[in-house]
Amino acid sequence: MTSERSVRVPIHGMDCPGSDAPLVERALAATPGVLRAYVNPATEAAYVDYDDGLIDPELIADIIRAVGYTPGCSEP
Repeated sequence: MTSERSVRVPIHGMDCPGSDAPLVERALAATPGVLRAYVNPATEAAYVDYDDGLIDPELIADIIRAVGYTPGCSEP
């Protein structure tokens, strides 16, 4: 059984939040299992709603790494 979960992931290394945030959002949104993704440049964090049957917070962190940023510890 799958269910919708939410996670907040701090993102380190966002030098230009105005252009960095959309890049991370697009990468997350294109990932199967991600239902919604929002990156707040002011808090330097990604807020992700996901289907836990398809993806988990570790994979979300891997996606953030793949676009060139360092994810912090995932938080509920």
